Amino acid sequence: MTFDRARAAVTIAGICAFLDLYAPQAVLPQLSESFHISPASAGTTVGVSTLAVALAAPFAGMLADRAGRKRTIVISAFLLQIPTIMLIFAQGLNEILLWRFIQGLFLPAIFSPMVAYVNEEWPPGKAADVMGLYIAGSALGGFGGRFITALLADHFGWRAGFAVLTLITLACAIAIWAWLPPARHRTKAAVPSETTDGAFAALADHLRNPALLATFAIGFAVLFSQVATFTYVNFHLARAPYSMGTSQLGMIFLVYPIGAAITPASGYLIRRFGRRQAMTLAAVVACGGLAATLHSSLPVIIFGLAMFVTGTFTMMSAAMGFVGQAAERAKATAVGFYVCCYYVGGSVGAVLPGMVVWHAAGWPGCVFLVIAVILAALTLAWRGWQQERRICAAE
Repeated sequence: MTFDRARAAVTIAGICAFLDLYAPQAVLPQLSESFHISPASAGTTVGVSTLAVALAAPFAGMLADRAGRKRTIVISAFLLQIPTIMLIFAQGLNEILLWRFIQGLFLPAIFSPMVAYVNEEWPPGKAADVMGLYIAGSALGGFGGRFITALLADHFGWRAGFAVLTLITLACAIAIWAWLPPARHRTKAAVPSETTDGAFAALADHLRNPALLATFAIGFAVLFSQVATFTYVNFHLARAPYSMGTSQLGMIFLVYPIGAAITPASGYLIRRFGRRQAMTLAAVVACGGLAATLHSSLPVIIFGLAMFVTGTFTMMSAAMGFVGQAAERAKATAVGFYVCCYYVGGSVGAVLPGMVVWHAAGWPGCVFLVIAVILAALTLAWRGWQQERRICAAE
């Protein structure tokens, strides 16, 4: 295996998967004004895709266990072009929601097999580093989708942003096809079930695994936190005294490359201090960053968001890497269910703060809600990841 190309392909898969998923987030205030809808309703343009991801994720894992990792990833990356192109021609909010939902259906077949692929193709000591590259790619993709859409929206409209994203997504699909080596290590945990009943039996085993259950819940909490924060901070900064425009809001997502640059170090933290200790440090950084956004100074808010991104991406890396270790068999199916819980969290995070705390308490209410969810995730990590040492030794 040519590891340089393989690692590049893993990183590009992260970019491809997240480039389109959150693209509307930076233009939510514009959508809210254009369609005369509430912030919570505008958030559905993000939430509908994450909901689709959640629904499709368990089945994507089962498909990858049967059809093979690379084949599933590459076909899904190319099929993703269809709804992305159709978004350019959408007329009205309902059509946007339809194509965003279909877009979300294809994404788990990129995430789930790739996480399983990393855990199977690299030894445990290196897999954490490669997983960090995948998370870094996802950070770059998440930033790029938002930034490009916001940058073009002020001058050419949001449709131009989706047109450019279509071309980038196609380039990513070609690179993955060319550079990702076929899977070499078909371990017992990776052997596909002979029947559909066998796949569901494997899923039932995962749901009886306390370590995996805790990890699934942590995944829910992590994306809830990210989506809630970056959905409602846009509305916060669009208001006085900041009154930021669409392009300016897009610049806020420059904090994502900061997280992308730092996240690969999460592999070192996990190896050096253990997964729970790394999770604790990440949660402290994320909560500290959120607290900083309560300051009135815009530079302090941006610094706080950069801290938050760094912390939550490290939490994500710790959780995703543990799924492959804790699953005794059908690893892609386990990752698929993790992704399901993760994106359910994103769907809830896009809407719930707007329904529960935004109107009553504004941005401070959102901050305190997200901090509470992060602390709950940290508690789950300390309770549910007690098997980490035993599982790592078994590897």
